[in-house]
Amino acid sequence: MNEPIRPAYGNGCLSELLPAILGYLPSGGSKLPVAVQSDGPRVLLVLDGLGWEQFQSRLDLVPVLAGFVGSSITTVAPSTTAAALTSITTGLTPGEHGLIGYRMMIGDEVLNSLRWRTDRGGDARRTIPPEIIQPYEPFMGEQVALVSKAEFQSSGFSKAHLRGVQLTGYRTPALLVHETARLVKEGEQIVYAYYDGIDKVAHEYGLGSEYEAELAFVDQLVGNLITMLPVGTQLIVTADHGQVDCRAGAVPIAAEVLAHTTGLSGEGRFRWLHTNSDPATLLSLAIEAHGHQAWVRSMEQIMDENWFGPSTRAEVVERLGDVALLPFTPIAFQDPQDSGPFELVGRHGSLTAAEMLVPLIGMTV
Repeated sequence: MNEPIRPAYGNGCLSELLPAILGYLPSGGSKLPVAVQSDGPRVLLVLDGLGWEQFQSRLDLVPVLAGFVGSSITTVAPSTTAAALTSITTGLTPGEHGLIGYRMMIGDEVLNSLRWRTDRGGDARRTIPPEIIQPYEPFMGEQVALVSKAEFQSSGFSKAHLRGVQLTGYRTPALLVHETARLVKEGEQIVYAYYDGIDKVAHEYGLGSEYEAELAFVDQLVGNLITMLPVGTQLIVTADHGQVDCRAGAVPIAAEVLAHTTGLSGEGRFRWLHTNSDPATLLSLAIEAHGHQAWVRSMEQIMDENWFGPSTRAEVVERLGDVALLPFTPIAFQDPQDSGPFELVGRHGSLTAAEMLVPLIGMTV
């Protein structure tokens, strides 16, 4: 069993990417494997769900991306979309921006931060305002053009991590390419473009032939974008997390562990256990029941090791559980309230290399 791969905050992590692109990092101070050009157009393309390990093992399927320069960096903890995308757009760690995971305890409710709904049902944008949960401006208040799916325009998660930024929406991948290139040609110096197809396919089908078909398609998409961007444009590609194929499905948390919990939050590969009794007892029971499958950590240990960054706001600490289960095996932990339209196959959230390492690669047209 290896140790968890902790985020390399300040030493090659997603949270450094935006400051580098905006020129906020001191000269020579960046540990990122791609040197961001100081002038001229820059396009940051985020391919949701493309882990470094999955990318490197399928280079024959992605000849365009394989020709880019760069290497891997770490995502944040947990290795999940809500936390990682917000760290990209704000340049902050999860402990600072506060979107500390997919399902967070807010008061006595669990908030699904991507759907912005609670387990009690209904739209939570009024009762749990996104701008309170994540109070910082995206893109450090700088001018950045945004290209993303049109249906994300008014979502609670968009209001939390992208609020105030004019979204140029697309409904097909061809229009992502078209709109991104158009904005650069019209004079935008920095464009942030987001594509979620790889993540969606991995979640539903795992890392098999369907996933590989999607990777090949995305490589063609990137090739098309390169042909349409003006000469001198730097194209930087990264991702928010990788994936683990959990084809065996979610496993139940041991009954003796559940007997000492008052609730669950997080997600299948970063499951928080909440308790009103002694957290040390819960930790001991969880280690005994699940230590062969997962890293079992107390909230205090996670905080001491700075998993969420060097500092965590007090109100963000309140969103955490008492004990966390992070599988290092290809499983997820069940929560009856954490469900969707289909059983997830590809999953993420834990601190394995497959989930934590993401590409940071680039080229100049």
